[in-house]
Amino acid sequence: MSDGRDLSHLPPLRDVIATHELAAKKAFGQHFLLDLNVTRRIVREAGDFTGVNIVEVGPGPGGLTRALVESPAASITAVERDPRFAVALADIVAASAGRMRLIEADALTVDPVDLVPAPRAVVSNLPYNVGTPLLIGWLKRIGEYRSLTLMFQKEVADRIVAGTRTPAYGRLAVMAQWLAHCRNLYDLPARAFTPPPKVDSAVVQLTPRERPADDPDFATMEALVAAAFGQRRKMLRASLKSLMKEPEPLLLSVGIPPTARAEEIDVAGFVALAKAWKAK
Repeated sequence: MSDGRDLSHLPPLRDVIATHELAAKKAFGQHFLLDLNVTRRIVREAGDFTGVNIVEVGPGPGGLTRALVESPAASITAVERDPRFAVALADIVAASAGRMRLIEADALTVDPVDLVPAPRAVVSNLPYNVGTPLLIGWLKRIGEYRSLTLMFQKEVADRIVAGTRTPAYGRLAVMAQWLAHCRNLYDLPARAFTPPPKVDSAVVQLTPRERPADDPDFATMEALVAAAFGQRRKMLRASLKSLMKEPEPLLLSVGIPPTARAEEIDVAGFVALAKAWKAK
């Protein structure tokens, strides 16, 4: 009896796209990754998924999906908004021996934590137009995941892993690095996709950090970081006035010069500032 991991009998993805006339839709931010050598590499470098329940957002015709089904994952739940792909993915579902299911839904309206039990992970080539809001939503419950292995436009990936005093360092870097260990697994050129986007992409992996009991809550950090970077060219003593009347005493209390700008403050600095603000 098949263990649901051998998909060698399935037709090539390009044939599937041609048969079902599955042209990518710009409105959905679709760019298909059809090279199974690439998708298998993504899954391989994402770690050992033995016994893990995986959620994939935006499977499209199933390039990454096939690699996930071939892995030792306990289950694969694919969330696809575009109903055209249901037929193309049905062959993978049928070959998976009950390990895969397809949910037709907008990923912004579902929570992976509610879809599959722990241990769980998300592995996705995210639609470009919703990648960042999806990540922010998942970060709010990052402790519920084994990992998030996600493909973004390279510009967005750079913003996730950016260090202080760099142009890419901002709200996304602080929030992501506060909650998770973030690393860029590798870059992918535009030509790897069908149709090729105008920009390159990158695969980023986020694994949850252990958080101390006195860590700030998400809403507090989000509000603070948003205010600090909302006017990033201004000094913090000015940019934080949208949150508090007199930011200077608070900044000095945690050793941050009031004349500093947001891009100069590391994640630990923002955490200290958030805790002090919350304690006022």
